[in-house]
Order: sequence, then C-alpha cells, then structure tokens
Amino acid sequence: MTMLSKYLPILSWGAQYSRQTLVNDLVVAGIVTVMLIPQSLAYALLAGLPPEVGLYASMLPLLMYAVFGSSRALAVGPVAVASLMTAAAVGQLASQGTPEYLGAAVALAMVSGLLLVGMGLLRLGFLANFLSHPVISGFITASGIQIAAGQLGPMLGIQAHGETLVAIVASLYHNLAQFNAYTAMIGFSSLVFLFWVRRGLKPLLLHTGLGERPADIMAKVGPIVAIALTTVAVWGLALDQQGVRIVGAVPQGLPAIALPPVDLSLWMAILVPALLISIVGYVESISVALTLAAKRRQRVDPDQELIALGMSNVGSAVSGGFPVTGGFSRSVVNFDAGAETPAAGAFTAVGIALATLFLTPLLYFLPNATLAATIIVAVLSLVDLGAVRNTWHYSRADGSAMLATIIVTLGWGIELGLVVGVSLSLFLHLYRTSKPHVAVVGQVPGTEHFRNVNRHDVVTDPQILSLRLDESLYFPNARFLEERVNQAVADNPGVRHLIIVCPAVNTIDASALESLEAINHRLKDGGITLHLSEVKGPVMDSLKRSHFLQELSGRVHLTQYEAIASINPELAQRTTAAPKRDSTRK
Repeated sequence: MTMLSKYLPILSWGAQYSRQTLVNDLVVAGIVTVMLIPQSLAYALLAGLPPEVGLYASMLPLLMYAVFGSSRALAVGPVAVASLMTAAAVGQLASQGTPEYLGAAVALAMVSGLLLVGMGLLRLGFLANFLSHPVISGFITASGIQIAAGQLGPMLGIQAHGETLVAIVASLYHNLAQFNAYTAMIGFSSLVFLFWVRRGLKPLLLHTGLGERPADIMAKVGPIVAIALTTVAVWGLALDQQGVRIVGAVPQGLPAIALPPVDLSLWMAILVPALLISIVGYVESISVALTLAAKRRQRVDPDQELIALGMSNVGSAVSGGFPVTGGFSRSVVNFDAGAETPAAGAFTAVGIALATLFLTPLLYFLPNATLAATIIVAVLSLVDLGAVRNTWHYSRADGSAMLATIIVTLGWGIELGLVVGVSLSLFLHLYRTSKPHVAVVGQVPGTEHFRNVNRHDVVTDPQILSLRLDESLYFPNARFLEERVNQAVADNPGVRHLIIVCPAVNTIDASALESLEAINHRLKDGGITLHLSEVKGPVMDSLKRSHFLQELSGRVHLTQYEAIASINPELAQRTTAAPKRDSTRK
C-alpha cells in the first residue's frame, strides 16, 4: 500500500477525506471554474486553436492531476507561456485552422506528457535545476511582452502574426488598414476594466465593509463580467456585422476520447519543443507547488510532480487538448480560497464539463478583443523588468544571462531564447568555477579560527603556507589550482609546509585528483610537504579509493588548527592564548 500510495497520492489524502473537506473543495471549485473558463478560451486562441480546445484541456488533465499529484493546492490547465510555445512549435509544421495544426498540438501534449512521466519514473527532477532563476525569469518576462504585443492585433481588429516581437510589430504596422474602431473600443474598455478590477475593486469592496474573502472572490470574477457585458453589447448592437470578430459557434458536448496521431516523423519534429515545454512547465509548477506547500507545512514530491504533470498532459492529449501545466494565478486563487485536497481540481473539471455542455451557446457573440484583453492583463503580471536591474546589480554574469534570454527570445524566438539562456548560464557557471577563490589564511589571535590575510589581522608562519580553496575540485579548475600553488610557492621561497584547507570542497573528480598528485610530487621534489585539512567525509571516502593518501608527503588533518599545531605547536598555542580583538582590517 505504501508503494502504491507513493505513485497514487489520492490513496493517502482520500482515506482522510471528510464532509467538511468536501464542502471546502466544492466552494473552491466554483471559484476556480469561473476564473478558468475565460482563461481556457483565451489561451486556446493564443495557441492558435479553436476556443473549445481550451475547455477540453481543462477537464481530464485536472482529473489526472487529482489522482497523481502530490500538491494539494496546485491547479493545472492551459497557461500563457505553454500556449505561446505551443503556437511557436506547431506553427512551423502546419497552418492555423487546419486539422493538421490541431493534430500536431494534440501530439505535442502527448509527447510532452510521456517525457514528463519518463523523467519522473527515472527520478530526473534535478534536470530542472539547470534552468537558473534569472534565465527562467528573463524567459517568462520576454514571453509576457511578446504575448501582450501579439494580442494588440485582436484588440485593434488587425491580423497580427509572427514568432518574434519584431515580426509582430512589423505585422501590426503593415496591416494598420484593417483597424476597426468598434473592436478597439471593446478591447481597450475591457482592458481598462480588467486592470481596474485587479487593482481597485478589492480595496473598494473592503472600504464598503465587505469581508476579505468575498471581496477577493468578486475581484477574481472580473473577466466573467467583462465577457458578459461585451458579449451582450456585440449581440445587442450587432457589432459582428460592423467587422468585430467574435468567437462564433463553440461546439457543445464533451470531448471524444481518442489517441493523437501516431506519426513518427511528426513526433520527432516536435520532440525538442515538447522537451522545452515540459521543463519550463515543470519548473514553473514545482516552484508554485513548493511555495504554497511551505505555507501549510505540507510536502511535495518533485519526482511525483513530474509524473502528475505528465499524466495531465497525456489526459489532455487523449481528450483533444494541448499542453498544460500548473498555473501561478489559478494555484494562488485555489490556495487562498481554501482548497484542502487535489479533489478541488477534479470538481473544477466537472464545472468546466457542465459549462461545455450547457453554456457554450452563450459564447457565440463573445468578441475576440475581450479575450485578448484578458490575456494581456494576465501576462503583464509575469513581466518583471525590475528583476533585470536587480540581478544585474547583484551579479553581472547572471544579469547578462537574463538580458540575453530576453533579447534573443524577443528577437529570434522563444525556443532559441531559452536554449541561449540555459547555455549561457552553464557557460558562466563553468567559467566562474574554473577560477575559484583561493585565499591565504592565518590564525585569528585568541581563537582557533583562520581567516583571509587580506581581510583580517592574523598570525602566520613564514614556513607554513595555508591556502583555503573555496570551490569543489573538478576538471575546469584542476589546472588553475596547479598554477595557483606554483605561484604561491614562488612568491614565498621560505615555505616548507603547504596546507590546502578544504572546507568548501564537496567533490574531487579524477582530473582534480591527478592535479593533486602532480602538486604533491612537485612540492616533494622542492622540499615542501603537502598537507590537507578539513576534508569532508564523502571526499575522504573518494580519496581512500586512490593511491593519493599513501603517496601524500604530509598528513590529512581534521581541522586547520590541528594542522598548524602539529607543525608549529608553540605558535599555535601562543596565538590562541593571545587577547581576543577585532581582527577585521579597516
């Protein structure tokens, strides 16, 4: 049962499910359903798909996550970034509006799901760690800007297209003749209303004496109000006959369950985009899940989340949907509304199904401009240009990676932007660790502590040179250590003992081991004894499996103080007995 519960978390929380929990989850489901309907329609259009596909992607995936998910607050479904990546990937293979386009989007969801499930079973969740936060932040910021720019077309009645910001702006300029005043009025009035709802409605309701939770709920249903008002306006004024583009007929009924197209050439063509969508979606989802779980002291299993998201995408594929992942805004609403179990997501799926069965005829006159405004308001919350400035001030390397990700994403496309950002992050990491910080340390008077001679007034012995290595030893920095030791010995001709202090060394690979062996032989030939101190247990275990310890000219000491005391006990005792004082250099 324990092993089964590990892969089916529903068995754990389901055994403790109570009537009160049911009531709470049902209330949450009602709130999230109202929020999810306009988002599902909007994100389907963003992905270049019919609006009903967004509703299909909001049913079975939620049920699958309720069974396999370990987070009790994460809400899965269509999201802006995944929709944009879907449009970019599928747009290279087929034209929008064709059966081939829809088939490719469904296949993309299936491949993404299978990749995620496979990664989860192989416990490869750590791969997401290769996406640094600055890169992800830059990618999401750039995607938000690009999505918002792309929605200016539907808001103005202009057909805008393009996979980059430059292409979108050029398309808007060349098609300005298509401008429709009625569409623009609907779009910008919806935009202003939605911004006011997000920023000003809740404080206004609180000022009137309404409670915190009811005010928050009413503020979240703003998109539904905008949809209702603009739909009635288009119907009542017959604005669709004045050039206002509308959603049109949305098929009633539940999606048919079927496998996506099994075309090996198609699957190979979408493999890389599916992998990128999977990793980006997983990083976003697990970040939200861990944050929300920490607030309630709950546990989230990262590898199980891979399986849960994978099965959600498989569920989306077999029900005619497109890639889904955990959404930030929906998850926060889910959490704040009081969701206690993933069953809230399952009940939300039921709500979406009922809406698909009975409410879709009401969406016929829904203007595309309103959905565009909904998307813009949602994605602009993802744009964080201030993070670029803050990251740059803190770390020029991380700031450069973040800025490069934004520029490449906007100028050359989302896939290339993400690849460049990840590649640059890895390169910068390798570059930084290839030249680790190495400090000459001495003993702080009145203590057994050792600090950098350039930062503190410390006591040293001209015959003893202590080098503290502040990085793990592996192939990029192995030769650097050799050069640093040679230089230090050349600068200190009176040295007879060299101690490498290793408190920050977490690993020593084979290349670094060869460098240590070379250092040991060179120092021995020069009449200098090599010692190690403060070597961690796992590193020591690795060294014991080699011949290095037998060939080491000196000893491995438990602490740096022990090393100094064994070589020059008089100096160590005298320095320890000295009066304590502030050793920091002014």
